[in-house]
Amino acid sequence: MELNILTKNIGRFFFAILLQVLVLSNIEFTSLGLTPYAYLLFILLLPFETSGWLVLVFSLVVGLSVDAFSDTGGAHASATVFMGFVRPLVLNIVSPRDGYETGTFPRVYYMGTAWFLRYSLILIFLHHIFYFFIELFTFADFFSTMLRILFTTLFSGAVILLSQFLIFRK
Repeated sequence: MELNILTKNIGRFFFAILLQVLVLSNIEFTSLGLTPYAYLLFILLLPFETSGWLVLVFSLVVGLSVDAFSDTGGAHASATVFMGFVRPLVLNIVSPRDGYETGTFPRVYYMGTAWFLRYSLILIFLHHIFYFFIELFTFADFFSTMLRILFTTLFSGAVILLSQFLIFRK
């Protein structure tokens, strides 16, 4: 990874963690307990060329960082590692016909809004399925948990998409 890209990713890492633990983790909407998980943006925005093992390492570090501040006992770490593991598969599924251009990033600016929504919502949904069922460790309230997953995915996706237009314009 080039030094400039590495520096930007380190800054993005600290921004994502601080935003999540200081602001977003203290926001809860409705009785379902909807909290946006914008720290996933760090994993979503990693360059296409990032090797699989490095994505897994970054995913683990991000998840452990959120776990350390949230007292969730590794639930975020396991879910983000799962997300990092399935990321290459999702990138292949949503791949443009001509493939990805070298030097581009998975962002609205490069790939368009429709592509970014498909990519991010699939990964966020998979993360949330893993996270919420690990957190609950039961399938007893399956349908209410799936409803919570769906709404939290949409809420997190909206916050992440909004960040593409407000923070990461180019």
